[in-house]
Amino acid sequence: MSEQTGSRQRRIVVGVDGSPASVDALRWAVRQARMQEAVVEALTVWQHPVATGWTVPVTAYEQLPGIARKILDDSVREAVVDGGPVEVLTRVQEGGAAQCLLDAARGAELLVVGSRGHGGFTGALLGSVSQHCVQHAPCPVVVIRHPGA
Repeated sequence: MSEQTGSRQRRIVVGVDGSPASVDALRWAVRQARMQEAVVEALTVWQHPVATGWTVPVTAYEQLPGIARKILDDSVREAVVDGGPVEVLTRVQEGGAAQCLLDAARGAELLVVGSRGHGGFTGALLGSVSQHCVQHAPCPVVVIRHPGA
C-alpha cells in the first residue's frame, strides 16, 4: 500500500529530453520514487521551431510528437532497468519546456531535471530550463548533473 498525500498518490515529476543528464535525472527519480512509494511522471515537451526566414515542410512538424515519444520511451527503457517496481507514467506535451514542467509540478513532491539538456552551452552549470525551474517551481527541485558534463 502506498502512502498518499491527501487523496492523491505522491508524485515525482521529471523532465526528459533524451540528453545524458535527463536520463540520469529519470534514473534518480525512479530510485527516489521507490523509497517514497511515489509515482514518477516523466514528461517530454516539444515545440515547433521558430526561425525567421526559414521554411520547413509541414510533414516535418507533424513528426515532432512521434520523435518526442520515441525519445521518452527510449529514455525510460534506459533508466528503468533494475530494482523494485515503480510506476512510471509518461507524457509528451506541446509547449515550452520550463512552463510545462512547472505546470506538471503543481502538487508534486519533487521536480527533477538534468543540469543541462540538449542545446546547453558547454561548461554551463545550469541550462535555461533547469534554472527557470529552480527559480519558479511550486515544489522542491532536484538538479542532476551528468558526470563529465
